[in-house]
Amino acid sequence: MPIPRLHPDSTALLVIDIQDRLMPTIHNVDLLVTRCRALIGGAALLKMPIIVTEQYVKGLGHTFAPVLEVVPPGTPVLEKMSFSAFTPEVHDRLRAIGRPNLLICGIEAHVCVLQSVLDCCANGIQTFHATDAISSGQPDQIEPAFRRMERAGSIPTGVVSALYELMATAEHPAFRSMLPLAKAVVSITQK
Repeated sequence: MPIPRLHPDSTALLVIDIQDRLMPTIHNVDLLVTRCRALIGGAALLKMPIIVTEQYVKGLGHTFAPVLEVVPPGTPVLEKMSFSAFTPEVHDRLRAIGRPNLLICGIEAHVCVLQSVLDCCANGIQTFHATDAISSGQPDQIEPAFRRMERAGSIPTGVVSALYELMATAEHPAFRSMLPLAKAVVSITQK
């Protein structure tokens, strides 16, 4: 059985609900923002499709500005009311771009991220959840959510690991541009 791997030509990035009014409650919010920015920047460098979701904008606001500012122009930002980001619109986009793998980051681990992963896995999409780029307002709910994601078939990864796996080699044309993103993740982790 082949081992699922992250490749830029078969993977899209899904950024789930990193919204203004949620940010004050999120555990390790600065780490989350830095790591999500690195994933988005890396996906953009590798020309990977990116989809951003927003839960109930009227109540929770739009995507947090420090995250949104690194999202490439033209990236779909899709509002949803369901907790799962695997909405019919997201499903249609995934089919249109033809990417069987989905790298996932965002909030909250035990609600929207978990339900999105479960729905993606149930629909044959191989998910990779970036454990260090997913958080919650309830830190004790994060690990149980990760265990459930894994049991459903999602593969845990870290941001730096994912970026290097997507490039596969130091000879990749994006390698030099990717280094500052990886270093930003490492430096904020060491603070």
